[in-house]
Amino acid sequence: MDNVVLVAITKHGVQLIRELKEKMPTADVYYMRKFAYGDEEEKGFTLFDGSIRLLLPDMFAKYDGIVSVISLGAMVRMIGPIMKNKKVDPAVVCVDDRGQFAISVLSGHVGGANDLTNIVAEKLGALPIITTASDVQKTIPVDIFGRDFGWKIEDETHIVTASASVVNEEPLVVVQEAGEQNWWKHERAIPTHIQIVDSCEEALTKEFKGALVITDRIIPEHIASPLLQNGVVYRPKSLHLGIGCNRGTSAEEIEEVILSTLQELQLSIQSVKGISTIDLKKDEVGLLEVCKKYGFEFTYYTPEELNAVPIENPSETVFKFTGAYGVSEPAAKQSAKADTLILEKKKSGNVTISIARQTFDGREPKWQQDKSISSAQDPAMSN
Repeated sequence: MDNVVLVAITKHGVQLIRELKEKMPTADVYYMRKFAYGDEEEKGFTLFDGSIRLLLPDMFAKYDGIVSVISLGAMVRMIGPIMKNKKVDPAVVCVDDRGQFAISVLSGHVGGANDLTNIVAEKLGALPIITTASDVQKTIPVDIFGRDFGWKIEDETHIVTASASVVNEEPLVVVQEAGEQNWWKHERAIPTHIQIVDSCEEALTKEFKGALVITDRIIPEHIASPLLQNGVVYRPKSLHLGIGCNRGTSAEEIEEVILSTLQELQLSIQSVKGISTIDLKKDEVGLLEVCKKYGFEFTYYTPEELNAVPIENPSETVFKFTGAYGVSEPAAKQSAKADTLILEKKKSGNVTISIARQTFDGREPKWQQDKSISSAQDPAMSN
């Protein structure tokens, strides 16, 4: 977290945050004018008179994290009237006047206060105080599960109750149909009350009180109804769309093909990582507009890069005009680093679309392995 402010209102507090600033060089510094050292203007520090309470509303709006050398009780009373919710409130950490303790006060998970607390404690040689149950118990943090990977929660209705199932060690099923698999971040083994299964259908054969479902597919209602009574669905960025289109194809047409195709295949648009195509289309306005609207990554490949990928439907006609034997199929495979396609190729109007799923297993696709082996056997191929 880079957008952090360090605040102090006592003589010893000022000394602490000046020391902390040396170890957190991107942080801003605020403290009372009466404790000035004389070098504040040179260092870019901000001095103030009066109560810090008057500055906190602006700090809440401006910073992602606030580290204050202020008593916990005083800080709680001051921030109480300006708190909104954990999605927008900054991380707040309190440090005592002697630098013995760093306390996570507000926005522990979603706002990152727990992580910031550990950082501050490490730099000051203080003891981190974190009371979030899932952190203390070293288990799954339901509200930010997979956030580091870019997973999105589809519906937050059952976050609180699902979290209770986790921390109270009730039977919990984790369904992983897609996405990164290295989500367990703790040194201890996964607790026995947590079962991991490969599909929603398998989950229904287990006994569980809560469910965490990692999938890129739209779950059928007859499965979703019993599975998600106390469940949370996470959408990993696992789907890669390979797209070819005629020059000048509108964003509206491209978008309609994407949406209708995902609906046909019962796949979630929230799990789309990006669109990939041939470099001839790197300035295609329609593709760029769709990517901007949905926040998709946009990747393009040379004909040589596309031809290095074996495809199901090579086309001499496409090769004649582009230099590649296909666009949507090899682009999807290349982007996802996949051997197979969920959708080989679908042509609709001016748009051709293919879809591949990234596996996140760390292995190169077979076509890339074969290329590496060939290059190793024939040094001339790697030149």
